[in-house]
Amino acid sequence: MKILLIFMLLSTQFVIGQIESKHISEFTGFNGAVELLIDVRTPAEFDAGYIDGAVNIDWLSEQFNQKMVHIDRNKKIYVYCKKGGRSLKSQERLAELGFKNVVNLEGGYDAFSKE
Repeated sequence: MKILLIFMLLSTQFVIGQIESKHISEFTGFNGAVELLIDVRTPAEFDAGYIDGAVNIDWLSEQFNQKMVHIDRNKKIYVYCKKGGRSLKSQERLAELGFKNVVNLEGGYDAFSKE
């Protein structure tokens, strides 16, 4: 039992260690050939406005993990939501799913649209 607990703690630290964030105001765009921008808000939020080139994959959807299966794990992925909470959670999930280079865009679309 202790070994399992230690393994879980180390795994959590490994995932947290892979987390990279930067404020969305520092985001200057992306290269679609090697990078992907994912908006994890709901479709209604996405339809109200989004960053050009973003793909909408709703974090709250039951199909979130299934939709991520088809994405190249070697691409650099930027994630954003409304303010930063859902994108942080999705970033952690993506790390658990084997994505190696995921950047959370802090501040989310609200901060981006104010710029």
